[in-house]
Amino acid sequence: MPTTFPPERQHHTPGNFSDRVAYAFTRLLRFFADIFFARRYGHRAVVLETIAAVPGMVGGALQHLRSLRRMESDHGWIRTLLEEAENERMHLMTFVHIARPSGFERLLILIAQGIFYNLFFVLYLISPKTAHRVVGYFEEEAVYSYTEYLAGVDNGTYANVPAPQIAIDYWKLSPDARLREVIIAIRADEAHHRDVNHQFSDELA
Repeated sequence: MPTTFPPERQHHTPGNFSDRVAYAFTRLLRFFADIFFARRYGHRAVVLETIAAVPGMVGGALQHLRSLRRMESDHGWIRTLLEEAENERMHLMTFVHIARPSGFERLLILIAQGIFYNLFFVLYLISPKTAHRVVGYFEEEAVYSYTEYLAGVDNGTYANVPAPQIAIDYWKLSPDARLREVIIAIRADEAHHRDVNHQFSDELA
């Protein structure tokens, strides 16, 4: 079966200094991820989805506090960001069943999450616009990575193993779904998060 690409796949061209900083930061992290994980996409997903679940929770909490301070509506941002965090956490739970992270990778998760949480928290306090742009670029890279992973499944590089039950239940997949269907569902989620965060950044601009 040929690889399918999401019709909404797109790149947000950096328009100002903060956008360029966000994009450069994202490309730097991509460089290190490529070096460390190479083509081990399942293990890459376990570590990176742990980090990916952080921005939504941080943004949701800070938007919640902002709404309380100003005593005004958040216009749905809080729910959207918390749903994003939950969705990314389900990506992690799914790939834990597929990739079975090693003890070293679990240690890496603890370190990476601790560093990233604090960096992103400070960034969101200083510039929510830049923070959402960073997430938008993160999600662009996620769409790209999952597209590569899907291509590898289609050409036989990676085994098209049965989908974990947690993924079947969460995305309401068929009982006989396999890894290919899981990747397509997750990639669609990432494309949605990409578009939402770029839109939030544009609104804050």
